[in-house]
Amino acid sequence: MTPQEIASTLTQLFEKTPVTTIAPGSWQIEQQNLRLLVLLSEDQSWLRILVPIISAQVAKPFLEQFLESNFDDTQEVRYALHQGVIWGIYQHSRESLHSSDLIGAIARLVALHQTGITGVFNQLVESRIGQIVQTAKQQGQSLENTLQTLDRFYEEGILGDLEQGAESREQALKSWRRQLERMWTEK
Repeated sequence: MTPQEIASTLTQLFEKTPVTTIAPGSWQIEQQNLRLLVLLSEDQSWLRILVPIISAQVAKPFLEQFLESNFDDTQEVRYALHQGVIWGIYQHSRESLHSSDLIGAIARLVALHQTGITGVFNQLVESRIGQIVQTAKQQGQSLENTLQTLDRFYEEGILGDLEQGAESREQALKSWRRQLERMWTEK
């Protein structure tokens, strides 16, 4: 794709949002909750598309899950760390780039941005629940014993909050029950 074709595709994709040329071969699309940068390398041989996801400070507990997502889930887009920010990025040779590649990459980057940290947080929770199930089974506990232990942890304030109301605590325990029942037979 030529730089003009890239600019034209961006204008078509974001017809209601101005596509700002920030330098020759560099464009920015800024919407209320989205900032997308499209950059050509200095020699204009490579295209890079970037979207900020979250600050690295906030993402620090989830870095392992971000890397696992790069391996398993993100397809041709990736998470990257630069200047204290986790970014969604896409890189491609400009010469072999097709309009469908550009459109698909932008759609996946927007989806990564919209998902934010939720996807990696869910991966972390899934992993931790799996560890709880494995540990409980290694200790010979039943599902019911494990749930009673979690209930006690909530009552003692080890999990949740001592100020947490009974209804809120019940809701949390129901969620635990669903997840543990689902994973009990898998692990």
